Amino acid sequence: MRETQAIIERVSRANDTHQHVHLTVDESLTQLRAGQSLLARTTQTWDPYLREQWWPVSVSSGGIVVEQPATARVEPGQVVSLFGVIGQPYRYRRTLRNVLLIAHNTAPTPLIMAIPQLLSNTVSVTLLLLGAAKDYGTQHLPAELEIIQGEDDLQWPGRVTTVGWADQVFAVVDDDDELAHFAALWALFRELRADIPANYLFGVFRPALPCGIGACGSCIIRTKGDQTLVCGSGPAIDLTTVSL
Repeated sequence: MRETQAIIERVSRANDTHQHVHLTVDESLTQLRAGQSLLARTTQTWDPYLREQWWPVSVSSGGIVVEQPATARVEPGQVVSLFGVIGQPYRYRRTLRNVLLIAHNTAPTPLIMAIPQLLSNTVSVTLLLLGAAKDYGTQHLPAELEIIQGEDDLQWPGRVTTVGWADQVFAVVDDDDELAHFAALWALFRELRADIPANYLFGVFRPALPCGIGACGSCIIRTKGDQTLVCGSGPAIDLTTVSL
């Protein structure tokens, strides 16, 4: 893991709320996989002190594209300091047919890069947008993607069928209180399924990452009998192991 510099080549509008920032990056960063992220600094000073966590939505030999809120101030030609790679790729089962991606009261940005990769491997993918996540426009996403919208209270059409159909689930929630939101999601799945097996329901955690290398301990998640660093072992953590 090291610090590199990137150049913003162009900025394009993804939807009404988000933009895509196209970056020319060090070749080592073109090996990024879905689930991994970068810590970025767009200023030449230490203000703000914490770097921003940037989530790639596509990677190619020519560079990467990250998704940012439309209000973020970035311009072509701007030099960005990047630190990473942060975290581990999403861990999929070897035999995988159907994946459910959930965004609850937050944009699905950390999940977007996984979608075309899964579809290209003939995996069926459903994106469930709950509550405020419904404001996220999906016109730029692949046509093969199934999109379902639901309510803030975890209600959506065909809940039993959706949950029973999924071989794996990856969820991102509002980061104001991730443990509480993941606990509510866990309770719902316990209600809809007789059992929640290991390696089935993952929470994608997004705590503040001051260092990104596990030195500060700020991103510790208490797991059963142990502790897990999101920056090292995350961001997707099997919720059967988390002390909710």
